[in-house]
Amino acid sequence: MNMKTFIASLMMALSMLTISNTAMADEQITLGRTILLGSGDHGAKIPLLICRKTDAIRVKAERDLNLEKIKVTFNNGQTKTIHFYRDLKKNKYTDWRKFAYPRCVKKLEVFGNSDGSKAGVKVLGRKK
Repeated sequence: MNMKTFIASLMMALSMLTISNTAMADEQITLGRTILLGSGDHGAKIPLLICRKTDAIRVKAERDLNLEKIKVTFNNGQTKTIHFYRDLKKNKYTDWRKFAYPRCVKKLEVFGNSDGSKAGVKVLGRKK
């Protein structure tokens, strides 16, 4: 193998490694799951065992539900309430709701009502 072939192969391998890392940059992670029961004034809490860093969240409905809001608690104790006020059908997603910058999420509290007796909710984060 001559030097030109070796350098060309090396460049190709490096470019493939670089491309695969950037493709995974906007990876979607599950922050937590919970079940919403009927109607109520209390939110369904999702405590996270470890702090998960994310720059945005979105919600997936595992059954039909009416999603009101999510209260996000960050690692430093600050909270942010994100209002959705929408009906979600089974296996549908909300749009991404961004934070100003990547933040470390410690706890989530989901407020809403299920159309039946209970509805599952999955909260997703975006890893950057």
